[in-house]
Amino acid sequence: MNVWIAIALTAVGCYLAKLLGLLVPAGVLERPLAQRLAALLPVALLAALTAQQTFGDGQHLALDARGAGLAAAALALVLRAPFLVVVVVGVAVAVTAGVRALG
Repeated sequence: MNVWIAIALTAVGCYLAKLLGLLVPAGVLERPLAQRLAALLPVALLAALTAQQTFGDGQHLALDARGAGLAAAALALVLRAPFLVVVVVGVAVAVTAGVRALG
C-alpha cells in the first residue's frame, strides 16, 4: 500500500511542478539569468547523476572499476573523440566492471 501512496504523491507532485511551470510569466523566462540557468541546470543534474551512479554504493563511497570507466569516457571526450566512441568506451568499461563484480 505504501508504494501506491508514494506513486500517487509523486504523480501529484509532478503535475503541480508542471502547473507551476506554466504559471510563470513569460517576462521571467526571458531574463538572461533564467536562460543561463535553463541551459546549465540539465548539465549539472546529469553530472550529479553520473557521479552518484559511478561512486555511490548505497550509503557508502565506492571506488572501483566504474571510476575507471568514467575516466576512460572523460579521456575520450578530452581527446575530442566522436560521441559514439565515447559511449562505446564507457559501455565497454562498464561491462568489464560488471563482469568483474560478478566473477
